[in-house]
Amino acid sequence: MFEKAQGEKVTLPCTFVLSEEDEGPLDIEWVLIPADNQKKEQIIIMYAVDRIYNHYYAAMTGRMQFTSSDPRSGDGSLDILNLKSADTGTYQCKVKKAPGVQSQKIQLTVLVKPARTKCSVEGSQEIGKDVTLKCASQEGSPLLSYDWRRVSGTQELPATSTLNRNTGELLLKNASQEYSGVYSCVASNRVGADECSIELNVTPPINTAGIIAGAIVGTLLGLSLLAFLVFCCCKKHREKKYEKEVHHDIREDVPPPKSRSSTARSYIGSNRSSLGSMSPSNMEGYTKTPYSQVPSEDFERTSGQNQTFPSSKVAAPNLSRMGAVPVMIPAQSKDGSIV
Repeated sequence: MFEKAQGEKVTLPCTFVLSEEDEGPLDIEWVLIPADNQKKEQIIIMYAVDRIYNHYYAAMTGRMQFTSSDPRSGDGSLDILNLKSADTGTYQCKVKKAPGVQSQKIQLTVLVKPARTKCSVEGSQEIGKDVTLKCASQEGSPLLSYDWRRVSGTQELPATSTLNRNTGELLLKNASQEYSGVYSCVASNRVGADECSIELNVTPPINTAGIIAGAIVGTLLGLSLLAFLVFCCCKKHREKKYEKEVHHDIREDVPPPKSRSSTARSYIGSNRSSLGSMSPSNMEGYTKTPYSQVPSEDFERTSGQNQTFPSSKVAAPNLSRMGAVPVMIPAQSKDGSIV
């Protein structure tokens, strides 16, 4: 029986000694016996009539050869290179030289070394809590065995630890700060081993009450700030809306106030246009408008307050020579009379 690791090389021995009675041709044959007895044997390689035939088994093409370059020397051993887990099985060597025949069987087991081993921590790394260190290999033929050791500090596992070599779990009960350090796990089987490490840091319990209180205070402050910003925005919006309404609130049903000067000018301008349309020939029959009839807010009074002013005698100017119509505007003296 042979046990080898995947990727390695194995030599399956097959030596013989010919007798003087063996006179026939020499035949050396290697076959793979299937685990199922219902299946036929598979020829792997053969030496016959001074020739080597190695094209029978495609799964091992390029990975097998006779150990000796001349099997007639009595060495028909077989070399298998770059072993794979599928190469596991029972091999048989047959040596024939009439009338003699000999054979032997060899059990080959190809194992996979542990590989891609990972370490992890499960549980809270706080003082007084239970912590579990886990170790697992993603590759490797069974049976795998796991072993934990402490790398730093005393290099001894804590007294409260419990190791399960089959699962790779190391339980540390009631952890303390002295448990902190680097731990290493070794996964192994009959053909190899692999290792990983992890650091354990045991700390005091976290003050959850302080964290919750801080979170509540922070939330309230955030809400207060948000409410203040909303209030300021609403206030500013109302002020802008009020200013806009004040600037654009025009009462269209109230007429604008009358102007004394504009009223007087409009009335005098109308008389001027009337006079300008007359010729000097018809000026004699024109009757001047009394000053008392000129509309003005300053001269509007009640009937009981109306005063009678004497008419002034003023000579009419020569309109044809001046080319314009004179306009006389009443003036008020110091005693209140019209001049």
